[in-house]
This record gives sequence, structure tokens and C-alpha cells, in this order.
Amino acid sequence: MKVNWNIIKALFLLVLVGFLFSFSHRKNAEKKVRDILVEFDAGENLFMNYEMVNKLLIQKGKTVKNERLSTLDLHLLESKVQSHPMVENAAIFLTVDGLLKSKVKQREPIARVISKTNNYYIDEQAKKMPLSLNHSARVVLVSGNIMDEDNAQIYQLVKKIVSNDFLKKQIIGIRKMTNNEFVLKARVGDQKIELGKIENLNKKFMNLESFLKKASIDKTLEDYSHINLKYDNQVVCTKK
Repeated sequence: MKVNWNIIKALFLLVLVGFLFSFSHRKNAEKKVRDILVEFDAGENLFMNYEMVNKLLIQKGKTVKNERLSTLDLHLLESKVQSHPMVENAAIFLTVDGLLKSKVKQREPIARVISKTNNYYIDEQAKKMPLSLNHSARVVLVSGNIMDEDNAQIYQLVKKIVSNDFLKKQIIGIRKMTNNEFVLKARVGDQKIELGKIENLNKKFMNLESFLKKASIDKTLEDYSHINLKYDNQVVCTKK
């Protein structure tokens, strides 16, 4: 009977590869985490610092540094980092030389809410975000009679402002009144800009932008104490 050496060679190579893979796997499993590297998205660690992330990288009550690779639960560690209210997204992985890397994307605030009971940010995804001891974001300030259920309206209002290149430079503050209407504060002047309820925002802001641009050219903005946007197709002003 003729021996098929090609089949024998193939089987031998298969067994050899399996042995080498098993040996390499056991050897790597015995390796330990030599160090932890934290990277922030775009290199910005504004609201969190490296120590804050490192404190989240714990397993069974202790840091994973010097722990064997075989004992790590990367999914658990990733979930812990992602659960932090300042984190939008995180990825945890191991390098071949035993380095545990954590890539973190922080939330991006668009407004800072100052209420009687709590102070916090609202981020780009309309979620609440705690204030940070490390950094204070320069965003629109929102104050007044604010409840948690108002956050959706506040988000809608602020997004309209920051998406407009002209208005985001002009409007620096928002105040919610007890009648559920809103008053805006401009960067220049001390006028009350009465927005009213969160409705017809496109029309109201188009009217406001046109008025502010014209008043700036005419240098008449300081003549008014109130700017009312609640009426259809017009801006009603009260002189000082």
C-alpha cells in the first residue's frame, strides 16, 4: 500500500501547531499585568484624571496590576469604567507584553444646571453628568425652578442655541421661571430676553438673531430693558 506522505505531513503540522498554541496559551496565562495605561479620547482628560480610572480597574477588591492574565475579566473591568457617569464609552484590552490599556471617551457637556437641590451638567446625549473637581466647562448656565423632568426641554433649548454659530456666542444663560417659561441672558447688555415656553423655537431664534444683528449695527441694544419673543412673527421690546 502506498503511503500518502502529504497527509502525514499535514497531520504532523496540525498536531505541532496545536501543541505550540496550547503551550503559548498556558505560558501567557501565567503572565501578570505589568502595568496599566489609561488613554483619554483626543488626549483630553478634562473631567477625570488617571487615578480616577485606575480606581475603577479593580477586581475582587484590589487593583489588577500584577494579577495573572488568566484571572482577568476584561468585560467586567470595561463595564465598571463605562458605568462612571463622566464616561461616554470605554475599551479595555491587553497587549501581548502584559500591558492593560484603557481607552476612555468622556462625556461632553453642553449646559450646566444650577438648581435648589442639585448642580450638574447635561451632556451631548441629553444625560445628566456630575460636576468635576478637575475642570469646569464653559457652557450655558441654566438656573431657576428646575426639576429632573425639565432636562429634556432644557436639552432641546440648549441644542438649538449651540447649533447656531451666532446665538451660541450671544446667549450665556437661561433661567426657568415658575410658570414654565424661560428667560435668556445675552453676553452683551442686561436685557431680559423673554423666550416663553419651549415652542416655535426656530421662528423665535430667527427673530432674535435678526433683532440682535440690527441692534448691534444701530447701537440701540442698550436702550431696551426687555426683549419679548413670545409673539408671532415679531420682537416686542420695552425701552428703559
